[in-house]
Amino acid sequence: MPDSLAMMEAARAMPEQFVTAVDAPSPLVDRPGASFNGVFIAGMGGSGIVGDVARVVVSPTSRIPVVTTKSDQCLGFIDENSLVIISSFSGHTAEAIGIMTEAIDRGATVVAVSTGGRVAELADEAGAPCWIVDGTIPCPRAALGALAVPVLRTLDHYGLFTVNDGRSLEFHLEATAKQLQARGNDFDREDNPAARLARRIGRTIPLIYGARALGEAAAIRWKSQFNENPKVPAFFGVVPELTHNEICGWAQHGDMTRQVLTLVQLRHSFEGDRNAAAMDIVGEITDEVVAGVHEVRAEGDGMLAQFFDLVMMGDFVSLHLALAEGIDPGPVPVLDDIKTRLR
Repeated sequence: MPDSLAMMEAARAMPEQFVTAVDAPSPLVDRPGASFNGVFIAGMGGSGIVGDVARVVVSPTSRIPVVTTKSDQCLGFIDENSLVIISSFSGHTAEAIGIMTEAIDRGATVVAVSTGGRVAELADEAGAPCWIVDGTIPCPRAALGALAVPVLRTLDHYGLFTVNDGRSLEFHLEATAKQLQARGNDFDREDNPAARLARRIGRTIPLIYGARALGEAAAIRWKSQFNENPKVPAFFGVVPELTHNEICGWAQHGDMTRQVLTLVQLRHSFEGDRNAAAMDIVGEITDEVVAGVHEVRAEGDGMLAQFFDLVMMGDFVSLHLALAEGIDPGPVPVLDDIKTRLR
């Protein structure tokens, strides 16, 4: 497989990347008595999914809203009482720069995560902290650990990291690192689970389903990795919402959908009994109208560990799909062309 950006190597390095981010020095300074009316996390593409990570882990128990955006709009509630986290791997993302500039103008507490670029310059000019990410990582989608950990550490710094199990951020970071290492060992074999699932998907279009926020965020990640690595169309849905609408769409055209779609269900321990039952039912219903139904079950202690476990599996599945088709997973020329034409 042509792999000009060494994406397979970067995927294998996810456990090490995560630990490096955990051990990195913090640019944050003490702010005694900091109190916020909300948290706003902004980023696009591979940089933007860090907001989903924070939403998965923190939102269920947070006493203030944790809002994420993959847009260029700075929401109306943002003011001097807001915490705004900007994630931009390159530091040159137009949407992130626009939101960051407006958030600074409104007097919000701004924290940036980037390899440098204009985002780091803006942070320096405003006296805002900026977590500097390893610029040798080939691209944003290969840097999820490096980008997500600073966001979580920022929330913890301001006393905003709370989870249902009451355990500390340090516990969850350690559990996640341990699970990433364990999962990484699975991919050392030629006939590993990711390669097998990639063969089963073959040249069909992946349809990714997950339950609740954790399953949704993981499904979004899988979809985008299928789009950017093997350059194939992919779609996702979320339980319970899809049981109120999308599932009706499988009543027709089964003779066609059986030829072109493969369902992958991302399962985890935090679905809840009702959603877990719904996922089982959805698998039964769709089995007749897709090429196959395949289940990937998360492992690990805690939401963060299970999310990253699903992420690592999805990254390798998408890379094995690229390998099978002889596609270079690194370059994304159509995305570069759009950015150039919009400048």
